[in-house]
Amino acid sequence: FERFYDTAREKHGVRFIRSRVHTINPVGDSGDLELRYITETGELKTEIFDMVVLSIGMQTSKAALELAQKLGIELTPGKFCKTDTFNPVATSRPGIYVCGAFQGPKDIPQAVVDSSAAAAAAGEILAGARDTLTKTKEAVPETNVVNERPRIGVFVCRCGINIAGVVDVPAVRDYAAGLPYVEYVSDNLYSCSQDTQENMSQIIKQKNLNRVVVAACTPKTHEPLFQETLVNAGLNKYLFEMANIRNHDSWVHKNSPQLATRKAMDLVRMAVNKVALMAPLKEAELDIIPKAMVVGGGIAGMAAAKSLARQGYETHIVEKSDRLGGQALNLFRTAAGEDVQQKLAAMVAEVQGDANIHVHLGAAISGVDGFVGSFKTTLSANGKEEVLEHGVAVVATGGSPYRPTEYGHGTDPRIVTSLDLDRRLMAGDPALRALNSAVFIQCVGSREPERPYCSRVCCTHSVDNAVHLKEMNPEMNVFVLYRDMRTYGERELLYKKARSLGVIFIRFAREDKPKVRVENGKLLVAVTDHILGRPLELEADLITLATAILPNRDEQLANFFKVPLNADGFFVERHAKLGPSEFATDGVFLCGLAHYPKPIDEAIAQGQAAASRAVTLLSRKKIFTSGTVAEVDQRMCSQCGVCVSICPYSAPAWTEKGPFAGRAQVNPVLCKGCGLCVASCRSGAIHLKGFDNDQIFAQIFNLSEAV
Repeated sequence: FERFYDTAREKHGVRFIRSRVHTINPVGDSGDLELRYITETGELKTEIFDMVVLSIGMQTSKAALELAQKLGIELTPGKFCKTDTFNPVATSRPGIYVCGAFQGPKDIPQAVVDSSAAAAAAGEILAGARDTLTKTKEAVPETNVVNERPRIGVFVCRCGINIAGVVDVPAVRDYAAGLPYVEYVSDNLYSCSQDTQENMSQIIKQKNLNRVVVAACTPKTHEPLFQETLVNAGLNKYLFEMANIRNHDSWVHKNSPQLATRKAMDLVRMAVNKVALMAPLKEAELDIIPKAMVVGGGIAGMAAAKSLARQGYETHIVEKSDRLGGQALNLFRTAAGEDVQQKLAAMVAEVQGDANIHVHLGAAISGVDGFVGSFKTTLSANGKEEVLEHGVAVVATGGSPYRPTEYGHGTDPRIVTSLDLDRRLMAGDPALRALNSAVFIQCVGSREPERPYCSRVCCTHSVDNAVHLKEMNPEMNVFVLYRDMRTYGERELLYKKARSLGVIFIRFAREDKPKVRVENGKLLVAVTDHILGRPLELEADLITLATAILPNRDEQLANFFKVPLNADGFFVERHAKLGPSEFATDGVFLCGLAHYPKPIDEAIAQGQAAASRAVTLLSRKKIFTSGTVAEVDQRMCSQCGVCVSICPYSAPAWTEKGPFAGRAQVNPVLCKGCGLCVASCRSGAIHLKGFDNDQIFAQIFNLSEAV
């Protein structure tokens, strides 16, 4: 999120003021607020604002504390659920798992990751009972509506006050009643509620509706829910259209209710005219190979493999180096004081001793064919090739440390990186106890124009090492030079401990970084004290640089699995909040440093989460592809090859046999329905089911009424 911070400051004029707020007072009857604060230089300032928003912290609710006491669950000093770094969702009581803010302060993506990880942990101990109590839902026969006159039902959602607070919903409902082919209209408080869904299904049957429009929120989150309602009513799920009158209307036009109501009518009219031309679509059924492949044998990859194996699935770990462990091999201890090497050795031993896990060391992926449920991956190792067949893949390729050239690194052995210091601590280097002064410099290579992201683990890592040095030698002078101290969550307690032990923290700006030099054999660091506003010179026996975490930027792997990389080189998830452990490409999942920098507990949780999401596919045994796919009218294909070259999913290919040999065809299993090939086809031979020309133009022509 560093880019959002920079954009807010540099492009939108948001001021970030380092200060301590003293008081907030109302200014007479004006409605304004007077805010008094003290800057970091000690200057008292007063400003007038229209609004003051308090960014509050998180605490555990009284009810949660009472529940924890009843269940016998241990809590942390901050009264959150106590967990182990290497078992981040397991409580102190076996069989009870935790996720979300009760485990500690966290944002939505991490809470979603933890929830999937907790589901995986529960699935591991219940694996033997899987499907023993499963009941098969009785399928409702699909009504054949081909060649029938459209009979459309329109359901307009109030969404509480999200829509009804701006849009005149009854007016939109009544307007829809006069549109062509509309046989039934209604408005609902919450269209997505269970009772409304059941009522909608009954109405479709009673009114003999054969197409449905729901005017509500975004199809991105709710379309599958309404499509399921159609299936339960005996309709093909694709005889449905959603008008987004929340995100596209009430939320963006909240200051113009009349115009918002008119726009809602326009959106409903467009949806009605499109759905009238919709036809039932078919979905292909696929068998799933009940095996998984994990690319990367670090902490996250092993966590994913362990979870998959414990749930009964044969799993292959493909690791390019000659040993398991990844970057964790270089770490001394966790922020909670756990011995990383001891825990890591136990984890590696468990992986190597699991009959369901096959480890391929020194192996590289040279090719990937197939699709979700049926991948074929070619491995190259020791001059030999091997083909693995698997149903899903987990990308856990990790990251690597930045090798700095700044601050004199490489010119003096007393200037080391955080990982170098960790290796010396693991080796029990006696020279560390004899140090008189140690200096840590933060954000080396991170939060720079060429690398604008925060590496997230560096602050906690440096503070923990600073504490350890202080505990080894209380007389040692330890300084941490930082830009922003980001020991988030309960890691803040570690920062407080460091302060209490006498570790000195000095902030610096990116424009005025510390300067390191060697003079007469002395290692000197010059830095400006942000409180005194005066330059300081520190003599150091050891300088530790907290370096950035770099992505491996594996573009070849990204091309093999058709998954995206961001501008920094990290892999991009399907959705930051709704799908943080999976890709948009079906059957491919994501975890660990390959996603973005994260500490051990978050990497392991995401490994478990990736396994959890993978099991949702593997456990089905069969899956269905989307019906919204491209199709080629081969009679019109001019064999130009644009569709074959432009598709990011390799769905179009040349027909090899038959009367249309040499012309394009689309593999519906690989197609994601993006429409790129349709837009690029020069001869108009490709059509996207559900978004064909007549359906799109029907919307456009009906939009013209609003212009």
